[in-house]
Amino acid sequence: PRLLPNEKTFSLGALVQKLSSIAFTMTFTSIASRAVSYRTGAKIGQRTVRKLSSRSFDLFNPEEEHAALRSSLRSFVENEVEHQALDHDRSEMFNYALFKRFGNNEMGILGLTVDEQYGGSGILDASAVAIVHEELSASDPALCLAYLAHSVLFAHNLSMNGTHEQKIKFLPDACSGDRIGGMCMSEPDAGTDVLGMTTNARWDEGNKTFILNGQKMWITNGTVDGSSTGDMFLVYAKTGPNRGDITQFLVEKGMEGFSLGQQIKDKCGMRASMTAELVFEDVIVPNENVVGDVNKATLCMMRNLEIERIALAAMSLGIAKRCVEEMTLYCQERKAFGKELINFGQIQKNISESYADYMAGRSYVYNVARKIDLASTGNSLDADGVKLYAGAMAKTVADRAIQCLG
Repeated sequence: PRLLPNEKTFSLGALVQKLSSIAFTMTFTSIASRAVSYRTGAKIGQRTVRKLSSRSFDLFNPEEEHAALRSSLRSFVENEVEHQALDHDRSEMFNYALFKRFGNNEMGILGLTVDEQYGGSGILDASAVAIVHEELSASDPALCLAYLAHSVLFAHNLSMNGTHEQKIKFLPDACSGDRIGGMCMSEPDAGTDVLGMTTNARWDEGNKTFILNGQKMWITNGTVDGSSTGDMFLVYAKTGPNRGDITQFLVEKGMEGFSLGQQIKDKCGMRASMTAELVFEDVIVPNENVVGDVNKATLCMMRNLEIERIALAAMSLGIAKRCVEEMTLYCQERKAFGKELINFGQIQKNISESYADYMAGRSYVYNVARKIDLASTGNSLDADGVKLYAGAMAKTVADRAIQCLG
């Protein structure tokens, strides 16, 4: 089984202690002694220090429900996800059968933040989102990315911005896994500059419908079989003359004019998460498929990007954690010059710094997640910050793992 911090079998903490110099040990001993005195209300100099509360708080599992979610998901991932990840990555195939087991008939996480009346779990909580993405990505980041596109970019977005009728129609199938969803925002010439999109929808007054035209690129779950589109998407399109005049539409597989442009193959990573170009040619979108107000979808987009970035940052945590575990185990077993690699200074430095970086990123991500109200806006500073930090951190830790594993 994978080794995790705070588990009895995880020896990294002991390893870091072993690596410390005598000077550091003396320093930390002194600090620890003062800390003990502080906790017990002992005198330091002439001042009596108050006793700190003994109430414990677990940043990574703020409530009992979070701990239960993490425990059940970790067990499922180790038993059901771990063994299939490499084969599906090599074949670039999406494991739909396994993905569907995330639905409300078994794990119940496809509609994690969706209200129970629409088939979801009803956990409107960013900490739970972070837990799922960290645990799942530690074994299969590609499957986790497909999960993110479905549960966060589609299901959560629609649950926050859709009408009751739209939720009743689309969310139960999303929460069960019977239909797979995604979100269409990026374009060939509009990635980071999302407001520069050219996909557009014009109002047809005679038929009281919108006519959608354009292309969307790099769409996760754009196809799940390599030959046709995914099942349902939230599509952003320009609907007015101003830069921010963007509207969100529900587009379903089989709509005339909606097609798969190409599956993007031979990616550097996340290969079991299928990515595609989607094409819209005079797609007739009924008025009841407009999500939110016309020309007002920018707010919906930015609010959903906040929880998406926390989820992506949590994925980076899972990747970094797995790297730390793998390099530690390998270096405890592999020998060179008559001793295990773990005894060499450069190896010790790579592992120790990686663990510290991972824990720093983990603390940042979960501290931001516990504070965010998913129904609010204006959280972009730290939602962006955790993605900025955790993504770079995971890459650095992965680079160190490559060095340790030779």
